[in-house]
Amino acid sequence: MYFIVFAISYPFIWLFSSLPMRILYLKSDFLFFIIYYVIGYRKKVVLNNLNLAFPDKTLNEKRKISKDFFKHFTDSFMETIKALSITEAEISKRYTYSNPEVVNNIIAEGKSIALVRAHQANWEWCTNMPLFLNAKVNSAYTTIGNPYFDKLIKTSREKFGIDCYQSAKSVKAIHRDFKNKIQGIYLLISDQSPQLHKASYWTNFFGVHVPVHTGAEALAKKFDLAVVNCATTKIKRGYYNTEFQLITTKPKETSKHEITDSFFKLTEDIVNKQPEFYLWSHKRFKHKDRLEEWKKLKISKSKKKN
Repeated sequence: MYFIVFAISYPFIWLFSSLPMRILYLKSDFLFFIIYYVIGYRKKVVLNNLNLAFPDKTLNEKRKISKDFFKHFTDSFMETIKALSITEAEISKRYTYSNPEVVNNIIAEGKSIALVRAHQANWEWCTNMPLFLNAKVNSAYTTIGNPYFDKLIKTSREKFGIDCYQSAKSVKAIHRDFKNKIQGIYLLISDQSPQLHKASYWTNFFGVHVPVHTGAEALAKKFDLAVVNCATTKIKRGYYNTEFQLITTKPKETSKHEITDSFFKLTEDIVNKQPEFYLWSHKRFKHKDRLEEWKKLKISKSKKKN
C-alpha cells in the first residue's frame, strides 16, 4: 500500500516541483485562499499564539500578522516541493548567507559546531549550507510513516551535501564523529515544545513561562561544540538570507541554561522583526499552565528512582 500511494503521487509531485517559481506562487495564492477563507485551518491556534506573544498589539495588527503568516505558510509548502528539483545555481541565488566566515573561522580553529535555528522564514532551503561552509554539515530529521516518501525527502535534503540522520540517532552520530576526531557542523532546530514528561527546563518565551528543549546545550557541553545561531530573514517572496550569530565557542564555561536562554532571546529578536514568518500554527505555548503538573511528575519520577 505504501508503494502504491507513492507510485500514484510521485509523478504529480515531481511535475509540481518542475514548475517555475512564479507558477508555484500562483498555486500558493489559490491554496492560501482555500486554507484561510474556506477551511480556516488552525486560524484559532495562530491567533491564540499571537495573543500570548504580542499582548500589546491591537487585534487588527494580530489579524494582519495571522493573514500574512498563512500566505507565507502556503509559499513554504510550495518551496518545500520545489526543493526536490531546485538546482544549485537557483538555490544559491535564492537562499544566501551574509557572514559564513563566522562558521568557517571556527572550523579553521579545529572546533565542531552546534548550529541552532528556529522555525523562522524558510528552514527547508538551508540544505544548501554545504556549498558555503567548510566542514561536513549534518542534520537530524524526523522520519515519516511511508518509507518511500521518507527516502524521497531525505534524498532531497542531502542533494547539496548535508548528511541526514534520524533525530533519535543524533547523540550516536555526534559521538561517532567525536570518537573518530571528525569535525562536523550539526544543524539542530531547537524551538520545538517538548513533551511535558520529557521537559527539564522552563523559561520565558515572549513573556510566557514554558518548557523548552535543552538538547543543543547538552550536546554542546558534552562534545565541546561551539554554538552558533541561524537568524533567517525573508528578503522578498522566494528569497531568504541567514546571518550567523555566535553564542559561544566555550560551552563548558557557560552557566547552566545560559546557551538555551541565549538561543531563545535571539529567536525572539528575529521573530519580532518579522513575526509573520514564524511557525505560529504549532501550539508553542500549550504547556504554559502546567508547571505544577510538571513539578508533580518530577517528584513522582524521583520517588520511582529511589
